[in-house]
Amino acid sequence: MSSDWDGGIRVALVALFVTSLVVAQVTASKLLAFGLPFSLPLAGDTLVMPGAALAYALTFFASDCYAELYGRRAATVVVNVGFAMNFVLLALVWSTILAPGLPPAAQPVDPEAFRSVLAASTGIVVASLAAYLVSQNWDVFVFHRIREYTDGEYLWLRNIGSTASSQLLDTVIFIGVGFVLFQGVPLGAALSLVVGQYVLKLLIALLDTPFVYAVVRFARGQREEPAAPAVQ
Repeated sequence: MSSDWDGGIRVALVALFVTSLVVAQVTASKLLAFGLPFSLPLAGDTLVMPGAALAYALTFFASDCYAELYGRRAATVVVNVGFAMNFVLLALVWSTILAPGLPPAAQPVDPEAFRSVLAASTGIVVASLAAYLVSQNWDVFVFHRIREYTDGEYLWLRNIGSTASSQLLDTVIFIGVGFVLFQGVPLGAALSLVVGQYVLKLLIALLDTPFVYAVVRFARGQREEPAAPAVQ
């Protein structure tokens, strides 16, 4: 792969990973509800989940693509960078909240509303850090362990297998810490959140597999292209 393509693909996947991760932190406090034409155990006929579910699911898509193309060590570096970005997010959010501002009447957004929305992300970030350390490292570990067992075949199996197992760990830890511990959500409601969020994440893991194949094939196709002759 030319250095330009290689660098571009690396940057794009890392950017998608970190952007999705940060967006997930600041959108998680809103609860989403989707009606179903059938009933699920614990969740009933409505899937309730944190607003971060979609954004966070994209981090596993990005990390699986990155792990397949650049290896376990490189993927672990990306996971660690993402972990550090959570602290950057907290520092920037709280520095903005605590910084002096114009009187409330002159503000386009009420300062108390601004604080209540963004400060809510603190507990979410703490929960995310706990879930993140377990789930993302588990995802990279399982992805490469399945790859070793299958001699590099069946990309779909390691994509779905690693994501499904790591997302379950992530969902249980995230809901348990962020919503039960920090926000006092009752256990029954928390279990409903777990089911709703995990069903969506599992569905995304199934649906994103063709896109993982597309990204990997495109990247490897560029790698195999002969270099263009230099212009004299």
